[in-house]
Amino acid sequence: MRVDDTMEHSFIFYQKTKQIMKNVREKRSIKKHLFSACATFLTMLLAFVANAQDGNAGINEANTKVRSYFSAGTNLMYAVGAIVGLIGAIKVYQKWNSGDHDTGKVAAAWFGSCVFLVIVATVIRSFFGV
Repeated sequence: MRVDDTMEHSFIFYQKTKQIMKNVREKRSIKKHLFSACATFLTMLLAFVANAQDGNAGINEANTKVRSYFSAGTNLMYAVGAIVGLIGAIKVYQKWNSGDHDTGKVAAAWFGSCVFLVIVATVIRSFFGV
């Protein structure tokens, strides 16, 4: 076998390999385009189905869920008020025992914050009709 024959066979093998790889790439490209077209079609179909839903039913369901959270929220505000009240009472007691002059100011602030939390929780509950 001559060197020219080996070179020619190598070149033919290279060309065949190149053609096979090109075909593989084209098949992958076709698969990608087919997948992309199917995904686009399914997304459009899903959007059509989603738009066909009743909007009022969703709004009423959201309204019901949000209203169900208000009782838990007002109870949480009452609990926070109780904790703040206890901490404030201890703080006022310590200032009163130490003979501090601004005890009245601290007591007024403590009492005001407790009343504010209770009033806010009650107003929210009555405002939203829960």
